[in-house]
Amino acid sequence: MMEINFETARHNMIEQQIRPWNVIDPVALEALETIPRENFVADELKEAAFSDVELPIGHGQLMLAPKIEAKILQAVQVKETDKVLEIGTGSGYLTALLAHLADTVITVELYEDLSELARKRVEAEGIKNVRFVVADTANGYSGGGPYDVIVITGSVPELPESFKQSLKIGGRLFAVTGESPVMEATLITRVSEKQFSEQYLFETDLQPLEHVNKKSRFVF
Repeated sequence: MMEINFETARHNMIEQQIRPWNVIDPVALEALETIPRENFVADELKEAAFSDVELPIGHGQLMLAPKIEAKILQAVQVKETDKVLEIGTGSGYLTALLAHLADTVITVELYEDLSELARKRVEAEGIKNVRFVVADTANGYSGGGPYDVIVITGSVPELPESFKQSLKIGGRLFAVTGESPVMEATLITRVSEKQFSEQYLFETDLQPLEHVNKKSRFVF
């Protein structure tokens, strides 16, 4: 059985999946080319790491498909001075991509074992600018804010206001809102203390953020 050439597979993923989905930002593409996606999945899934699918990571959770992660990176335009909040650490791959571009990343995960595995994977890549937090973020997360960038990796029926309030002025927030099977990916930018702009990005169907369906209706 032939061994997979991960460098070639990574390059093909970018050329065949990501560029055709109109991801052309050179900074995002460089991050995707640099961070080895295969190191953020279970050994038995390494050959599937570059497929256009969501992969299981435990607790019924899924690793985002590569083109979704690429779209997120292109949308939020992370700068090297940015402080980033990631809601839903998952496999740690998107965490590593964000950390590759940002000054600091705080990533919050509900499941302690997923957080710990992601931490080991991220640190194995020599990335040291990430703080791992275990918490339930269904109603938002204000610790360590405000932030230049917030990325929510699970969908929400409606975006809790507390996430928006955790943005700095000029800060960008990526969120997927709505109900399955049709959801909208949106980029929200804080224009001023009280004003936000919203940009529709694409249509998708993303796994819900854990616990958010039960709690979101009580957010004021």
